[in-house]
Amino acid sequence: MSRSIEYGNLMHDAMRGLIRQVLLDVAANGLPGNHHFFITFDTEHPDAELADWLSDRYPGEMTVVMQHWYDKLEVTDEGFSVTLNFGDAPEPMYIPYDAIRTFVDPSVEFGLKFEQQESADDDDAPLTQTDESELEVAEEAPKAAEIVSLDSFRK
Repeated sequence: MSRSIEYGNLMHDAMRGLIRQVLLDVAANGLPGNHHFFITFDTEHPDAELADWLSDRYPGEMTVVMQHWYDKLEVTDEGFSVTLNFGDAPEPMYIPYDAIRTFVDPSVEFGLKFEQQESADDDDAPLTQTDESELEVAEEAPKAAEIVSLDSFRK
């Protein structure tokens, strides 16, 4: 069997490192300007930690928003923990980087999309390289997204 360079895995590691660097800066200095994040992650990832009612309500996938109110952001090499507000109920959660499916900052039209492995049984299967059309989809997502402020729904 011949050895090959796994560009897809290397690219995903680099993108997760970018997310880590961004979150480290936000933890130290807060969100600058209009920056905010939509983070979609796998709620069934074995290392993800969130309230039972949230995982029941969002089986498989959940998108959280880090914008106006977040607390206790702690960033590690494997993931990050943060407390977010869900209808005046602060909830702590831990999101491993490898549970993240998309990371979008609509304020600057930046987005990352991580491909999912086809087989859950094959943990060693390499991730495939993102093709140009998927990168365009990730770049178009912030442009097409309608941003709704949750403040308008608060009492």
